[in-house]
Amino acid sequence: MTNPSFRVNLTADFYDADGALKYADVGLDRLTATAGIEVGQFAEHHPEIAPEQLEGVQGVLVLTPRVTARSLSSAQNLLAVARFGVGYDSVDVAACTAADVVLCITAGAVDHSVAEATVGWMLALTHHVRTKDRLVRESRWNDRSRYMGSELRGRTLGLVGFGGIGRAVVRLLSGFRMQPPLVFDPFVSAEAVAENGCRSVPLDELLSQSDFVSLHCPLNDQTRRLIGARELALMQPTAYLLNTARGGIVDETALYEALAERRIAGAALDCFAEEPPPAPPRFSELENVLLAPHSIAWTNELFREIGRTACQSLVDLAQGRRPHGIVNPEVFDRPGFQEKWNRLRLA
Repeated sequence: MTNPSFRVNLTADFYDADGALKYADVGLDRLTATAGIEVGQFAEHHPEIAPEQLEGVQGVLVLTPRVTARSLSSAQNLLAVARFGVGYDSVDVAACTAADVVLCITAGAVDHSVAEATVGWMLALTHHVRTKDRLVRESRWNDRSRYMGSELRGRTLGLVGFGGIGRAVVRLLSGFRMQPPLVFDPFVSAEAVAENGCRSVPLDELLSQSDFVSLHCPLNDQTRRLIGARELALMQPTAYLLNTARGGIVDETALYEALAERRIAGAALDCFAEEPPPAPPRFSELENVLLAPHSIAWTNELFREIGRTACQSLVDLAQGRRPHGIVNPEVFDRPGFQEKWNRLRLA
C-alpha cells in the first residue's frame, strides 16, 4: 500500500525569524511541482534534530543541525535525510542505516563554486589583496613596495583529496600555466589522476613540493588531524595552506604556531574545528591568514544547484526511484527499509 502524500520538512535554519527563506533559491520548485509532496519547515532550530521534529515526516532537508541516533529514535515513518551539501560528518550514518533511513548528499553540485573560491583565495593570498586594501584605507600608499606579490605561473598546487572539487580546481587553473598538480588520494588510482593531467604522490612529497596545499577530503577517522605539526614542518616557508573542507582535518594549534612564526607563508581557512570558533578567533590576530565563516563558496548559484540536487533526490525516493548521492546504499537491502519505502512512497 502506498501513501497519498509525502511530507518533506526543511530545518529551521533555512528561514529567518519571520519565517521567510533566507536564500533566493534552494530548489524547492522540484518539490512543490511534484503532485503529492507537501513541504513544511521545523518550527525551531536545534543544533541536533530532536526526535519529535521528525514525527509525520518522510523526508528532511538538513542545512546545519546534527542527525544522531537520538534524532532517529522514533522515526518510524522517515525515509530520507538529504544533506544540503556534500559533507556528512554531522550525520550518524550507522544510525541512519539502523533506522532504515537513506542518507543523500549533493555530490557534484558544489564542485564549481568551491573550486572557484579556491582559485580566488590562491590569487588573494599571492597578491596580498587583504593587505593592499588596508594600505589604501589607512593612507599608507608608499608602503606598497613592501608587499610584492607572486604569480601562479610556474607554481605547484598540491591537492589532498581528488574528488569532484579537486578535479574542478584543476580545470579552472588550466590557463594559469602552473606546474602539473600533485595529488594525494588513496582512493583514486594513479591512472585516474594522470588522466586529469596530475601526478599521484605520497602526502609527505606533496607537502614538501607544493606552493599551495589545498584540502578537499572528507572528515573521518582517517583524516582527522591529517595535517599536524609534523606535516606543516614539511611545507616550504613560501607555501600556503587552503582549507575549504572541514576544520578537524587540521591541527589548529599547530597551524597557528606555524603561521605566527612564519614557518609557512600563509593560509586561507573557511572551516574550523569548532564552529563558530571561540570569540575572538585566535587566527584573527594574524596578518597572513584569510578567514571565512564556512561560506567562502556560498553563492546564489551554489544554493540553487545544491537545493535542486537534494530536492530531486527526495522526489525520486517519493516516486519509487533510487536517488542520487546515496551514502549508505546498504540500506536498500534491509527488509525494514523496503517495507517502509513501499508503504510511504507516493501512490
